[in-house]
Amino acid sequence: MRKFRKNVAVFIDRDGTLIEDKGYISSPEQVEFIPKSIDALKLLKSCGFKLIVITNQSGIARKYLNIKQLKAIHERITSILALNNIKLDAIYFCPHHPDEKCLCRKPNIKLALKAAKRFNLDLKKCFSVGDKITDVIFGKKFGGKGILVLTGFGKKEKLIQRPNYIAKDFYSAAEWIVKHAKKI
Repeated sequence: MRKFRKNVAVFIDRDGTLIEDKGYISSPEQVEFIPKSIDALKLLKSCGFKLIVITNQSGIARKYLNIKQLKAIHERITSILALNNIKLDAIYFCPHHPDEKCLCRKPNIKLALKAAKRFNLDLKKCFSVGDKITDVIFGKKFGGKGILVLTGFGKKEKLIQRPNYIAKDFYSAAEWIVKHAKKI
């Protein structure tokens, strides 16, 4: 397996990309991984990519869940992944309502910049994978590549910006990333 630079990350959307999008989930019991998404993480990790989940969670601002519930959901995700010998490098979330116009809500790149500083990432070599066009725009705004998956809302998205790749699911996106990422 080819190994890529340690300063390259794949930014992964949570709902609709990694786990099933069931609306504003508020309980760890609602976590259900999309088929082959765990395999996608294994493939990317085996190639040396940093795995960073970045998720908009306006349900917090809308009072559908609180930070404690969100942490329990993320603990459930990380514990399931640990059983599969996968460790995410980080999970970042935006708790704000879209009307707040914050800088951390995708497609804004504040959380990518935070991750870049923490992990010494070369953002121009990084990827963003998600089921919404905001995930694609996010990747392009930080100078990397944006991939749209057709799970979650992906099939219904209007392509107001052209993705670097459209994948049927996260696993197909991971295969494309491995094929197209530059070697050391």
